[in-house]
Amino acid sequence: MKKMLYTTLLLVLIIALASCGNKTEDEHKDHDMEESQATSSKVKGGSYIVNLVDTKGKKAGEATLTQTAEGVRVEVNATGLKPGEHGIHFHEKAVCTPPDFKSARGHFNPTDKKHGFLNPKGPHVGDMENITADESGVVHSEVLSTMVTLTEGKVNSLFINGGTSLVIHEKADDYKTNPAGDSGDRVLCGVIKK
Repeated sequence: MKKMLYTTLLLVLIIALASCGNKTEDEHKDHDMEESQATSSKVKGGSYIVNLVDTKGKKAGEATLTQTAEGVRVEVNATGLKPGEHGIHFHEKAVCTPPDFKSARGHFNPTDKKHGFLNPKGPHVGDMENITADESGVVHSEVLSTMVTLTEGKVNSLFINGGTSLVIHEKADDYKTNPAGDSGDRVLCGVIKK
């Protein structure tokens, strides 16, 4: 009788321990997305490294933001894009929820302007020049944003109100059409916060 009781208790313990280690696929996805959000920006040698995730929440590259005398230099190294030009903008919220990244909200626009360098009532502070992906969908580009800063406490700081985000779109920005230059869906996103 004692042996049977010990065997039953042992089986219950083994089943309980086994179920603790099993996560559903959705739980793994949620954890991966939380992890990518939690580690999305970090300081490295005075620059900020921003992890870029795709519409499935998978890491697809990174952007390095560096403060210069002229503004913030943005070095983008990413994969999984269509070949050609892509709009790239700073957005107002530090949230990148796949698949559409609408959580990042609109362009970072503390001066309340219209979109685009060619718009007489523009541009948004978060507007930047297009970047180009090669035939393999890989982009290694550098752009300079003269309208933002990494200095905290400024109205145009990328860290204002808990941070911002960096979004890459599926098509080129035409630099004039509201609200995002007719640049299509948001395909990569990265959180910028301390």
